Amino acid sequence: MNPALELRGITRRFDDLVAVSQVSFEVQAGEIYGFIGPNGAGKTTTMRICATLDLPDTGDVFVGGMSVLDEPRLARRKIGFMPDSYGAYPHTTIREYLDFYARAYGLRGKERASAVGMVLDFTRLTTLDEKLIHTLSKGMKQRLCLAKTLLPDPSVLILDEPAAGLDPRARVELRELVKALGSLGKALLISSHILSELAEMCDGIAVIESGRLLANGSVEDIQKRLQPHLSIFLRTLGSVDDAHKALLEEARISNVHPARAGLCFDFDGDDDATADLLARLVARGIRPVEFACEEVRLEDLFMSLTEGKIQ
Repeated sequence: MNPALELRGITRRFDDLVAVSQVSFEVQAGEIYGFIGPNGAGKTTTMRICATLDLPDTGDVFVGGMSVLDEPRLARRKIGFMPDSYGAYPHTTIREYLDFYARAYGLRGKERASAVGMVLDFTRLTTLDEKLIHTLSKGMKQRLCLAKTLLPDPSVLILDEPAAGLDPRARVELRELVKALGSLGKALLISSHILSELAEMCDGIAVIESGRLLANGSVEDIQKRLQPHLSIFLRTLGSVDDAHKALLEEARISNVHPARAGLCFDFDGDDDATADLLARLVARGIRPVEFACEEVRLEDLFMSLTEGKIQ
C-alpha cells in the first residue's frame, strides 16, 4: 500500500536562499509524525508544499499515491491543512463559521449539516456553537480551526504549530484530539516547538535544519543510530560502592557515574543481555530498587542533531 503522505526529494528556492533541500520522508495511515526544527528551518515551506499552497522547484509530494503536482484538485480533497495562524470572521458564531466553510468545501443539504455537527461534537464545541468567535479563548479558537480543517474528512492532516500559545489544559485537550484522529486512521504531520508535547503523542519524527533533513523515524531508532548503547539507571539498597564495583567488573559496561542517589551507566547489550546483567547483580548480593533504561528525551535528541543554524 502507498504511504498516506510521501515527500520525494522536494527542494524550494527563494532567489539565493534554499529554503528546503532534497527533503524525503513518509507518513503512514494512522501515524502521528512530528516535524521539528529551529525557526527558519523550512518546516512551514515544506508543509505548504504538502498542502498544495506552494510549488517545489524539484521533487514531488504524494497523498495516497496521488501527486499533488499532477492532480492538485484531487489531492486537496484528501488533505486538511491547519496553518499557524488563520483568518476568522469575529462577528460570526462558531456554527455560522463552520457552515460557511462547509459550503466552500462543496457540502450541501443534509451532508453539510451532518459534517458540521460531527466536527462540533468531535472538538467538543457543540455547547458553544452560538458563541461569537471574537469571544473565544486561544484554545477554543484552535479547536475551531481544527474543526474547520476536519469538515471534508481528510485522510491526511497537516498541522503547523497547533499548540502555540495554548495554556497547559488546552494543550492536553489538543493532544487528546490528535491521538483520537490517529486512532481513526488519519495520517498527521505536526510541527511544534513544544517538544515534550510531540514526544508524548508522535509515532515518529522528522528533524530539519537549514532546509536539510537531518533524521527521520521513531525516536528510539534515531537514538540507536546516534548512540547504539543503552543508558541504564540503578538504585540499590545497601552500599553504592559495592554496586559501583560490581558494575565496573562487567565487560560490556562503561561510563559508570553517580546519578540521583544511584548510578547511571552505559550498557552495550540487547534485552536478553540486560536481563542477564540484572540476574548477575542480584546473585552478587546487590539489591536493586530501581533498574531501568533511561527514557530518551526528544529535547536531548534535538540538541544532538541540530547546530542552531539560521538561514
